[in-house]
Amino acid sequence: QVQLVESGGGLVQAGGSLRLSCAASGRTFGSYVMGWFRQAPGKEREFAAGITWSSGSTAYADSVKGRFTISRDNAKNTVYLQMNNLKPEDTANYYCAAAPAYRNYYYVASYDYWGQGTQVTVSS
Repeated sequence: QVQLVESGGGLVQAGGSLRLSCAASGRTFGSYVMGWFRQAPGKEREFAAGITWSSGSTAYADSVKGRFTISRDNAKNTVYLQMNNLKPEDTANYYCAAAPAYRNYYYVASYDYWGQGTQVTVSS
């Protein structure tokens, strides 16, 4: 049974930092890409960052490029999202997800597995 468990969300002031973690279990993810998505109230879920488990190649949405960094720890089966210089518009529920690496990992529909989400709130 695949499980993705996010942690690390919270309330932070604008300009601050948070690090989200996603602990993955239940299968081997070597041929998968791990993605971080976010969803604000009344908006669609959107891609924030992704990383291929095997090579560590990364991709970012333009809105977070230069501020967010995605990484993974193979030994711990954990993916991280370091978020710096946070802005109020980053406020959202953040989800970790896993997709086969051959799919286009910018799309929600590509992902087979999802975590429960962790809330990030950035105050101005």
